[in-house]
Amino acid sequence: MDLKKIYTDLLLNIGFEDKEIQQNWTELQKAYSKKSRYYHNLTHLEEMIELFDQYKTQLQKPDEILFSIFYHDIIYKVTRKDNELKSAEHAVKVLDQNSVLDKDLIFEAICATQLHQHNKIEDINWLIDFDLKINQPKNGRIIKSILNKLEKNIVFIPTYSTNPGVQKL
Repeated sequence: MDLKKIYTDLLLNIGFEDKEIQQNWTELQKAYSKKSRYYHNLTHLEEMIELFDQYKTQLQKPDEILFSIFYHDIIYKVTRKDNELKSAEHAVKVLDQNSVLDKDLIFEAICATQLHQHNKIEDINWLIDFDLKINQPKNGRIIKSILNKLEKNIVFIPTYSTNPGVQKL
């Protein structure tokens, strides 16, 4: 999968110039390629986009959801609780004032990936499903793989900052 091409096509379609797209892609690629990212990395984006491609006809605003996929984990520090909020704020800043995309939907969608709770907006529920890989037929193996990758990050999470569900892992 060519993430850069998918990203470039999306941004060209919503009015970005080539230079801006290249700068934004470089920033995005650098963020998702950090060595400390065992799970929230470019592979995670590819997996989400594979699901997006399968189900995009179900979406009311597919461009907003695709943009949200690219930016939903751009800010990621394992010890922080506001990664999604910071990612959402960053995503909205990337869009210029004249963007045709629904900034409020993008902001809300990215923030919703923190708690993964049902949302009244169906497109956001799809994004959550893509993030959790709910629609994958081989999800037993995927969940095991995800847990193995997350364990590497959990080691760095102070006990006081984890919720009871994570502590049970």
